[in-house]
Amino acid sequence: MEDKPAIISWKAAGISLGLLLIFATWFHGPLGVSTQFVVTEAVVAHKIAPQAAEANKYMAKYGKKSDWGIGYGWMLVAGMFVGGFVASRVLGDKQPEQDKGSMPSMWVATFGSSTTKRNLAAFVGGALLLFGARLAGGCTSGHMISGISQLAISSFIFGICTFGAAIVMAKYLYRNRG
Repeated sequence: MEDKPAIISWKAAGISLGLLLIFATWFHGPLGVSTQFVVTEAVVAHKIAPQAAEANKYMAKYGKKSDWGIGYGWMLVAGMFVGGFVASRVLGDKQPEQDKGSMPSMWVATFGSSTTKRNLAAFVGGALLLFGARLAGGCTSGHMISGISQLAISSFIFGICTFGAAIVMAKYLYRNRG
């Protein structure tokens, strides 16, 4: 199969992401999404059971009054969904290797063509990623985009571990492919 040219070059995408990061950090602070879930949970816990929330170190850390303006973080979360939807509409049939609505051939060859199985795998993978992100103190956008650009050692470690785990898991999942 012949490779189709990219819609946008990786150089232009990288520069655009870098400029977005500069503006976001300038106007708000480092980007990150997974913390928003914890902040919201802590705000609710402080409203419902303030003593229990304050007794919990994790909840106490994120449920401060300054965190209660939670709109910005949820705008970023919503923007991910809206951006994904817009990109799918704009680029829908221009994606390499697959037609609109189909699954990648590598997935089908290894796991079959069940949409339910694919959606379940994506959901479980996302849940594990969110759990791991909170365990690591930040998500891929927080660590790998914001953290690495600020030269945070923990973010470099996170990036190495994330890519290392992804490579090992991909090798394992697709081990029977020639």
